[in-house]
Amino acid sequence: MMRSHATPPEGPTAVPLLAPGTQFTASELSAMTLDGVICHVFGQIFRPSSLPETPTVRAAALALAVPAYLSHRAVLGQLSAAWVHGCAPLPEVISLLVANDGNSVSLPRSSGASIRQVSLAVQEVMVLGGTPVTRPLRTAVDVARSAPELLARTVLQTMAEQPLLDCSLERLLCAIQAAPHVPGKIRAQELVQAMMGHPPAIGGTG
Repeated sequence: MMRSHATPPEGPTAVPLLAPGTQFTASELSAMTLDGVICHVFGQIFRPSSLPETPTVRAAALALAVPAYLSHRAVLGQLSAAWVHGCAPLPEVISLLVANDGNSVSLPRSSGASIRQVSLAVQEVMVLGGTPVTRPLRTAVDVARSAPELLARTVLQTMAEQPLLDCSLERLLCAIQAAPHVPGKIRAQELVQAMMGHPPAIGGTG
């Protein structure tokens, strides 16, 4: 469900984005796009053409699709976070993570997002454009565990090739091996080992 406002909460990290129903109608935004005044970012969210599309801009755009009642606790994760970091196509469904603190959480079917309660350490989250996003390494671990294999390979390879993300396959494998037993851990380990050209360990690890 799209929020009615067109910018994230006010503050020093607020990003100037546009959405229908605020200053302009959908038709006006479409015309502005054709004129090159604005550029599409996500859904019905646009940025000024003078504003480069950066991880901060992408995170702020996705934040506008997060239901308001979850904005204080939801973190962009998995393939959505990989898109924010510039290493994946925009998924059709926005992946949200919340800390598993014992409080149940759900989303309406029309939200266009999915939500999972997970173990999420403070150091695994960063803030971009006022929006919490999983850091690259945590994002890569989650992609390796849960994304479709062919897509996961492409995303992980792209992340590994970006020095600023510090997500080499070697570092990713160590992070997977050090993670507690969670669904998809063995699959993630075997996937990364295969990408590195290493045969999987006999019996694997939990």
